[in-house]
Amino acid sequence: MKQRPSFPARLDTAPASVAKKPATSKPAAPQGHGMESSAVRARMVQKLAAGGITDAHVLAAMGAIERHRFVDSALINQAYEDTSLPIGLGQTISKPGVVSRMLELLRNGNNGKLGRVLEIGTGCGYQAAVLSCLATEVYSIERLRGLHDRARDNLRHLRLANLHLLFGDGMVGYPKGAPYAAIIAAAGGEAVPQAWVDQLAVGGRLVAPVVTSGAPGSAGGAQALLVLDKTAQGVRQTLLEAVHFVPLKSGVA
Repeated sequence: MKQRPSFPARLDTAPASVAKKPATSKPAAPQGHGMESSAVRARMVQKLAAGGITDAHVLAAMGAIERHRFVDSALINQAYEDTSLPIGLGQTISKPGVVSRMLELLRNGNNGKLGRVLEIGTGCGYQAAVLSCLATEVYSIERLRGLHDRARDNLRHLRLANLHLLFGDGMVGYPKGAPYAAIIAAAGGEAVPQAWVDQLAVGGRLVAPVVTSGAPGSAGGAQALLVLDKTAQGVRQTLLEAVHFVPLKSGVA
């Protein structure tokens, strides 16, 4: 059996951040005021369900994580709207509708269960937190030091023991944690890097945006959501709806 890396992990000589899981996983009773209220998140979840998300586990995870904790204070009133928001360094936090759609696709490809997952592009840490509610273990890698540090700060209060934050080049993935049952990317390139395909387990699924001129309902050069399934017979790719993500880049900064 292949031995997994011990933590704290190091990637390209950069330390990884580890958040610990709460002592109890029992859902909190509705409480708080304004953005602290669970009713605000419940309304967002209702809109996601009305928009076509049917996976109860995904909806529960979206309702459990407080999105307003991951956005700038000036934008906090928009935290639960279905819109992407800037998080600094030219990056954005994805729309709740897109996050839930991609997570539902991941679970559909794994018979409703997620083991070890690799996330490319931690950003502010929101999607990683939601993933931690659905997967056994999450490795999330970010190439921008400023965002890696911000995500670490944003996630500290959640103490998610199954979530490991890594600073490094997402284009090369994280081979020490492979193979992964699922891989999800928050940036779109011309093609899926071969390193990701190599690190995906047979029977696993990858969901990522890719640049394409053939996205349904999109103009030339737009992005589309790609679902890649790795089977014993090879790789099967399915192109879905048009999306808009930041560009996939290599290296660290």
